[in-house]
Amino acid sequence: MIVLLTNDDGVNAKGLLALKKEVSKIGQVWVVAPDREQSATSHSLTLQHPLRINKIGERFYSVDGTPTDAVMLAVHAILKRRADILISGINHGPNMGDDVSYSGTVAAAMEGTILNIPSIAVSNVNWDAKHFESAARFVKRLAKFVLENGLPRDTFLNVNVPDRRKSVTGYRITRLGKRVYSDVVIEKIDPRGRNYYWIGEQTPIWEKKGDDTDFAAIKKGYISVTPLHLDLTDYKAMEKMKDWKKL
Repeated sequence: MIVLLTNDDGVNAKGLLALKKEVSKIGQVWVVAPDREQSATSHSLTLQHPLRINKIGERFYSVDGTPTDAVMLAVHAILKRRADILISGINHGPNMGDDVSYSGTVAAAMEGTILNIPSIAVSNVNWDAKHFESAARFVKRLAKFVLENGLPRDTFLNVNVPDRRKSVTGYRITRLGKRVYSDVVIEKIDPRGRNYYWIGEQTPIWEKKGDDTDFAAIKKGYISVTPLHLDLTDYKAMEKMKDWKKL
């Protein structure tokens, strides 16, 4: 059985290495990951310059591109056959709510799903995460379940895990929460008097609606497991729009 690992924190990230150590117990692990941090690159492909693959060790490669690039090259240029499962992470920091649309970690799992590989994205919710081993143990169990039972068509899993040394006892099946964005662009002045801007990472504020969101599960100390679907169509809106008068 082949397990493909990738991430958006770079090939030397502690979360990726902890995941590799643990899931090696259930299959042959191949690591194909960006050669540097690619956080918030979303589902982007590199089309303006050629990509290069660097072999670091046995079944261990870096790519000078995005997480999506890494998955594409792993599937089409490195692996001898289709992977049985793809796991992206363990990310350093949360990927919950609306933030999944920016996440390179989530995008890699999305690309795996597009390529018909059962896929899981996993994140440690602490930006300064210390404990990846407990998350890796849970993902190993989850991966075994997915391998045995499969996932619904065009669906992948987005997992967020509290930063705990010991294994978290429970998990919740959740929906995406809703983040309130404010003051995310920071304006400063350089020594020459010119303005420049940082898109800053502010402490997230979450709408407190519903106990079934990923944020609510994490706040209560549970692991959050959210099924995400490739089809973004709003079917309810589609039905309403059929009654629109001619524009």
